Parts: sequence; C-alpha cells; structure tokens
Amino acid sequence: MLLLFAVGYAFIALEHKTRVNKAAVALVMCAAVWTLYALAGGGDTAPKLLGSLGDTCEILVFLIGAMTIVELIDVHGGFNVITDRIRTRDKRRLLWLLATITFFMSAVLDNMTTTIVMVMLLRRLVAEQRERWIFASIVVIAANSGGAWSPIGDVTTIMLWMRGNISSLPLMESLFVPCAVSTVVPVALAARTIGRGEVSHPRTAAATLPPGVGQRMSRAILVAGTAGLLFVPVFKELTGLPPYMGMILVLGALWLLTEILYDRRDDLEEESQNRVAKVIRRIDMPTILFFLGILMTVGALQSTGLLDRAAAWLDATVHEVFTITGVIGLLSSVVDNVPLVAACMGMYPVADAAAVAASADAAFAASFVRDGVFWHLLAYCAGVGGSLLIIGSASGVVAMGLEKIEFVWYLKRISLLALLGYAAGIVVILAEHLLFGL
Repeated sequence: MLLLFAVGYAFIALEHKTRVNKAAVALVMCAAVWTLYALAGGGDTAPKLLGSLGDTCEILVFLIGAMTIVELIDVHGGFNVITDRIRTRDKRRLLWLLATITFFMSAVLDNMTTTIVMVMLLRRLVAEQRERWIFASIVVIAANSGGAWSPIGDVTTIMLWMRGNISSLPLMESLFVPCAVSTVVPVALAARTIGRGEVSHPRTAAATLPPGVGQRMSRAILVAGTAGLLFVPVFKELTGLPPYMGMILVLGALWLLTEILYDRRDDLEEESQNRVAKVIRRIDMPTILFFLGILMTVGALQSTGLLDRAAAWLDATVHEVFTITGVIGLLSSVVDNVPLVAACMGMYPVADAAAVAASADAAFAASFVRDGVFWHLLAYCAGVGGSLLIIGSASGVVAMGLEKIEFVWYLKRISLLALLGYAAGIVVILAEHLLFGL
C-alpha cells in the first residue's frame, strides 16, 4: 500500500511532466489502496470506508459550494468592481497595491481564483512581459500567504478547520502577522530590484460587464457572495453545526437571490442568464475529484495504522514541531500540499487534556491540542511553503500557465525572496509562541 501511495504521489508531483491529470491518478490510487486493504484481511473495511467517505464528503460539499459562489461572482463581473479602481502607474506603488489586494482577497476567496483575477488585471496594467512576470510572482506569494491565515482562504486551512484541528479566531490571531511578514519581506525586496519609474499600459480594451449585467447587479452579487463566505465561520460558531452546513445555506440564499434578480429581467434571453444551475457546470470538477481520491487514500493508510507508525518514528527521531512543519513547508514547494496536510492529520490526531497529561513529554503533546502550535504551523508552512517554487502551489501553476513564466526564471529571481519571507514568518510564529503562547 505504501509503495502504491509513493508511486501515485510521484505521478501527482510530476503532473507537468507526465501530462497525466492528477485527478485520474488520485482516483486510481484511492481504489487500488482500499482494494488492497480489503484483500489483506481488513475485516472492518466497510465501516472504515464509510467513515472515511463521510469525512471526505464534508470537505467536498464545502468546496463545491465555495467554488460555485466564487464562479457566480466572476461571471457577473463582480471582480471588475475591484480591478477597475486601480489607476496608479508607479511600479513600486503598483507592486505594493497588488500584493495588498491579493493578500486580503485570498483570505476570502481561494488563492487560485485570486491569482487568476489578479493576473488578468496585470494584463491590463503592465505591457512588458518580463516585468509582468515579477508582478505575477509577487501575486502568487501574496495569494499563498493570504490564504494561510484564514480558515476559508486555502484548501488546507479548510481541511484543518472542518476536522476540528483549528478554529477561526485563534488561527487568525496566530497567523495574520507571520503571513503578512512572509508577504512584506519578498515585496520589499522585489520593490528594490524592480526599480523606479512607471509601467507602460498595454493597448487593450477596458473590461466590460457580461451582457445584460449592470453595475448594480454586479455589485449586489459581489457583496452578497463575499458577505456569505465571511458568514460561514460565524454560522459555525453560533450554531455548532459543521461549516459545510453554513456553506449550503449561503449557496441556497445566493441561488434564491439570483433567481429573483433574473425573474425581473424579461429583456434577457434564457441563454444570456447566468443562473446558478448554469454556473455550477463551470466549477473545476477535476479538482474536486482529486481531493476525493487523495483524502480517501490517506483514510485507507490511516486505517492500516501506517500513519500512526510514521508519527511515532518522527516523534522518536525529530521530536520538534517547528522542524517537522518546516520540512513539510519545504516539501510543499515540490509536491501537492493537500496530501501532505491530509497525511499529517492522519498521523497526529488532535490531543485532548487526558492525552497531554498521560504523555511522557507534556509540552510536546500540548502542541497537538486543538489550535495547538503544530496545527497553526502546519497551516502556515503548507500554504506559504508552496511559494518557494512556481510549481509548488495551485496559484503558482495557474500563473505559470497564464503568463508562461519559466521555472528556471522563477527559481533564480523569486525563490530566494519567497524563502526569506517564509523563514521570517516562522521566526515570528516562534516569537509569538515563546512570548504570548499563541
């Protein structure tokens, strides 16, 4: 089983070389690992399979809802409201402005969508391609850092939040400053290298709203969608229900809103209307299936006890949470951070007070309680570490594809800046932990 997982993991990591979609690999790996587990004599396979599927589907339902809401905002031109307000041509001011917008936008939207929006904006602001590469690379760094401090900003923080490893306010209190530092350091260094002067704007037509969508409708959907996404953590705290129930509520409310808005538009043909039933077909289904395959595979490995043994080995040999998570961050620049985080969640269950008291090293065990330093470090390292290489995150791969950024160029020009920001953020987390116990 471990060999199958390693081979599948290698194919996922080398997707850009093999040209085999990682979703296909993850699904085959999932079925193969569970089949091996059943054939090897796992007598309790059915209940464990059902339990793993239930845990996985909670995350998938949440992601489908979030992706649909973001897509709904996008098709109605909601993001134009933000991008049309940028007027500056000064290189350094533009770099800081884009990084700031990306950092906060990524905390609400997923980092991949944020990167797409910002790269599309860059094409309207910066004409020279190599210059645009620098801006796009900073967008990748800011998107990954911005997603790491919010429970809904990145798929890995969503996973940790929904499984009860972290909660909203402690995560934001602990990681906002480190994530901001991990963005500020590379932006400040890049601003020095980019030089002074103004960017030259390309001669392109201004972005327009979709047919039949006015400014009022576009803004209404942007405000409702963003407010809905921000409401999900509040809903969880108020009701105690899992986050996917809040996402279902928000998606349903937005669906009703758009139905009402379009029912009032007799002047629009049916094919011109972007109702939710139409928009939902546009979400990235291969990504959803990839998460299904990976999370179910990790569930099988957890059922066999392999992850428990791996955790015991790490405890015996390393026994230091900053080192463990720091290495995970470096690995996330090469391989997908979803299976990395899923594996860590399987290896280290959330500790309770009894487990901490019974541990031979209570201080180390306390790192794994809900909102313990290990989980906050894991969220930071897996998210921010993906910026170290252009292929290390979904946002990096998207920017690479849209702007044709060369791997070697990013490695030479940006990776060191990202590494310095990554290390600076870890130092801040360590200081927070030692001084304030965060």
